[in-house]
Amino acid sequence: MSNKQMFWTKLKRIIRTGFFNFWRDGTVTLASVLIMMVTLSVIGLISFSSAILDTTLTELKNKIDINVTFITTAKEEDVLNIKHVIESLPEVLLVTYVSRDEALTLFKERHSSDQTILSALDELDDNPLGAVLNVRARDPSQYASVAKFLESDNALSSSGLSIVDRINYFQNKAAIDKLTQIIASADWLGFVLMFFLATISVIIAFNTIRLTIYLARDEISVMRLVGASTTYIRGPFVVVGIIYGVVAGILTLLLLLPLTYWIGGTTENFFIGFNIFSYYLRHFLELAIIIMVSGVCIGALSSALAIRKYLKV
Repeated sequence: MSNKQMFWTKLKRIIRTGFFNFWRDGTVTLASVLIMMVTLSVIGLISFSSAILDTTLTELKNKIDINVTFITTAKEEDVLNIKHVIESLPEVLLVTYVSRDEALTLFKERHSSDQTILSALDELDDNPLGAVLNVRARDPSQYASVAKFLESDNALSSSGLSIVDRINYFQNKAAIDKLTQIIASADWLGFVLMFFLATISVIIAFNTIRLTIYLARDEISVMRLVGASTTYIRGPFVVVGIIYGVVAGILTLLLLLPLTYWIGGTTENFFIGFNIFSYYLRHFLELAIIIMVSGVCIGALSSALAIRKYLKV
């Protein structure tokens, strides 16, 4: 028999023995699969938590901006020139122009329930509001440099006089700085929490698989004494670990389907429109790959590490 034929013969025996060991002790198998399901569910929930955190932080970032209000006598051409200059800054993501008439319309809509203010506006001969540039930076921490730029001599009209009335960054600076700190802290806390939960889950799965190998320690010792190779002894247990991961991964994906459907409405109301069920369906393939690969890797690696102790006679 050639070396290639011997390799495939041994591989078939290892896989067959692995499947036999998986079905041999139903109680241990069930316990191992359930523990693995807990581990993979935590990994799945970590993925959901990361998506929720990213969505929430993105929504918060989108709510941060600064408004540059111009004097009422500013020419539209000058305002648009400044808009083009601001848009060229690397820190700036988007600049929206609001004309004087649009600013007045928006102001009336915001105060539609206050008849006193509306009556006062009607008595005025001219629009008291200036044009506005709504500036959104790529990151909240960059608003300071944008505001500093706007305070420089770049915000001038063609006649050399400043046409900027006010920049609300300085009124909102404390809130922007606080939110920037919250976003940075949330990113760090989310990473630490995910790493901690994943580590605990892997340790639990590893100890469970080690228990199944401990129950077969006498069998391993006998195989070692009669001359079985390390690969031949380790192989079936690695196969069992892989099967644990595959079965637990499939069951976990099935379990997450009704679970995410059940809490989807709650997450949508609580996390700024984030529906966890819709996210699960949209990213099912990605989540399935993460969970299945995690299950196979955890099962195989845990089995390979746990059996080392019993390979020494």
